[in-house]
Amino acid sequence: MKKDIYEKMDILANSAKYDVSCSSSGSDNNYKTGELGATHNSGICHTFTADGRCVSLLKVLLTNYCIYDCSYCVNRTSNSDIPRAAFSPRELADITINFYKRNYIEGLFLSSGIISSEDHTMVMILRTLKILRHEYKFNGYIHVKLIPGSSNELTEQIVNLANRVSSNIELPSDKSLKLLAPNKTKKSVLQPLKFARDVSMEKGKKPIGMSTQLIVGATPESDKDILKLSSALYDKALLKRVYYSAYIPVNDNNKNLPSTITKPPLVREHRLYQADWLLRFYDFSYDEIVNDDNPNLDEELDPKTFWALNNMSYFPMEINAVSKEELLRIPGIGARGVQKIINARRFKSLDFEDLKKLKISLKRAKYFITCKGKYQKEVPFYKDVIKTAIIEPKKKKIITPNLFDLAYSNITGEL
Repeated sequence: MKKDIYEKMDILANSAKYDVSCSSSGSDNNYKTGELGATHNSGICHTFTADGRCVSLLKVLLTNYCIYDCSYCVNRTSNSDIPRAAFSPRELADITINFYKRNYIEGLFLSSGIISSEDHTMVMILRTLKILRHEYKFNGYIHVKLIPGSSNELTEQIVNLANRVSSNIELPSDKSLKLLAPNKTKKSVLQPLKFARDVSMEKGKKPIGMSTQLIVGATPESDKDILKLSSALYDKALLKRVYYSAYIPVNDNNKNLPSTITKPPLVREHRLYQADWLLRFYDFSYDEIVNDDNPNLDEELDPKTFWALNNMSYFPMEINAVSKEELLRIPGIGARGVQKIINARRFKSLDFEDLKKLKISLKRAKYFITCKGKYQKEVPFYKDVIKTAIIEPKKKKIITPNLFDLAYSNITGEL
């Protein structure tokens, strides 16, 4: 039986939800069809612009038919348990414009399973974009998932019509890709991104924004392996963002994947996003955050605190003397806080009360700083004790005077 547009939307929006290379969250309401204010909520997601503005997008697949058999993917060709559907380019363009005119969305995030061949799928995506851009004169935001293995000519045409493109690496190593996604290699996934970067930079154009997704927890790679790859992609100016996706088990028929009763590693995903922030905005290198001795992030600590506790020789830092770069490495103090401190230091030497007046959070920072040579006297300067104080702040620690005096002397040289 032929599926109507709403059935297709339900199927293809649901199939698109596993792709996080566009930030998203769902919407819902209790209105019934035909009532004022009723909306079709399938596929509506949110992303954020560089200035922090929230943008609603239609997030959907062109089709969830796929000739690939990636074990971790719900849309794999061997999965006979899901309904399948496909939009025509005209159908998808019409839906996008209708949603846009009703102010449901401001743009489109378009991905697809591989139907027939890589080039055939890209042609269908390209037709959708041409209808939107040339026929409907749609100038809104469009993000397209490029198809690895398709021709450079098709990639170039899509780059010229889209605002952002992406290509999902998904697994951090060729070994894992070979094991679970035999149709893919890291090289084949990165090739369209490299070509898109070079094309967009021709004639002095601003490079098009590009992103990728890495699945976390499906394979045994460490956080070090993941962050090393992310760092390399940023260093090559290949990507604007790496998105990390906690693996949601969808397949109990593969011994190389976690079983479907395994919970997604959501905390690990969160810590990787925090570490990624340190790579992009705090000038950390990946091997400072994680290394051979500590290949995985501590799920109980944010990555900056994790780094600080593993590098106690840098601390405590005198808040009135250290550089901006050093201030940025103090746990709990962000870029805005650092700027407040630098501005205030021009007029006076700061103490702990001054930092509180500046609304600098001292919850973690107080264990890693001195103010006018003085260290806080609540917790001694020992790694394990500080870690416990941060993780379990509500538990009162009984500290003997001798233990504290010894710790204090290690910092100030006084007894």
